[in-house]
Amino acid sequence: MDASDLRIALVSGNYNYVRDGANQALNRLVAYLLRQGAEVRIYSPTVEQPAFEPTGELVSLPSIAAPGRKEYRVPLGLPAKVRRDMDAFAPNILHIASPDISSHRAVTWARRRQIPAIASVHTRFETYLTYYHLELLEPAVRALLRRLYRRCDGLLVPAESTAAVLRAQRMNRNIAIWARGVDREQFNPERRDMDFRRSLGVADDELLVAFLGRIVMEKGLDVFADTIDELARRKVRHRVIVIGEGPARPWFEERLPSGIFVGHQEGPELARALASADVFLNPSVTETFGNVTLEAMACSLPVVAAEATGATNLVRDGHTGVLAEPGDFQAFADALQSYASDPDLRRRHGEAGLEFAITQSWDHINSAVVRTYFRAIERRARLARIKG
Repeated sequence: MDASDLRIALVSGNYNYVRDGANQALNRLVAYLLRQGAEVRIYSPTVEQPAFEPTGELVSLPSIAAPGRKEYRVPLGLPAKVRRDMDAFAPNILHIASPDISSHRAVTWARRRQIPAIASVHTRFETYLTYYHLELLEPAVRALLRRLYRRCDGLLVPAESTAAVLRAQRMNRNIAIWARGVDREQFNPERRDMDFRRSLGVADDELLVAFLGRIVMEKGLDVFADTIDELARRKVRHRVIVIGEGPARPWFEERLPSGIFVGHQEGPELARALASADVFLNPSVTETFGNVTLEAMACSLPVVAAEATGATNLVRDGHTGVLAEPGDFQAFADALQSYASDPDLRRRHGEAGLEFAITQSWDHINSAVVRTYFRAIERRARLARIKG
């Protein structure tokens, strides 16, 4: 097979209505597939004013606002009209990108037609429950995830650390790596702007600590704030820049009264804000891959992160940054204090991170998805021949 033989139906709970790392990766994948001559049709909830224009043909799925998080949509399955559209499109591979009811129905639709199904895992949803005090539901959520993923022909995950977790949870035996790339034209050390820092009231010799991402509790905002409080208790000279928006911004602003909140940034402005910091702090444990961590490394920033699936595949402890036990704000503060007192250490770790980021080409990474599609199609054809 050639990539131009592929007809991919992609089902996702969020393709473009709220910007996040997962749907930006999906849009980049679709752009790559289209350049290779493949045909792609995307099925996802839509809104009147999405965060960005979608790449490829997008068919709207019926949805409702997520309880307590109205910016997100919950798709409500595959109505007859959508199923007819999928039948007419006649895909030879189904790709689901979110463990919701529409994806469950799509996998059922594909299995009835002997079409192979691949699931990409972007977020460890079961870890979110801790932030909403719903830990008791974790076994049930994990069982639902297992039921969905084991009905698929394979999984795509962004890192071997995530694959190891999913294997231990018996989610699927066929797991391939679909890492993440970084736009080096956008994110690079040349974006650093001392005049921009000064315009924010940051002195040249102050350690500027960056947060980048949606401002939601599951990003470890409590640990981030506790770490900054600890730096203040130790009288370490520092400032904090918060890049992004989200429903927890009022809470975060209250916890970081001296923080510099620059809101949502895009393009060169985003890269400038990030590259103008001195160190990136990411205490989150919910990601399968730290897109923002890789972007910080591309800007030559050392990274202080939780030793969890989203960071262990990127950050080399003591070489490109520091990995600390999740939730250990004292250890996070120790790392930041070391960087504050040793600019040469910051430089060395930042340069090592940049060397790694340079190797992360999007086209090379996305080609692994095509190979996974081919293997799934060939495996399904082989099973059909055996049964026949």
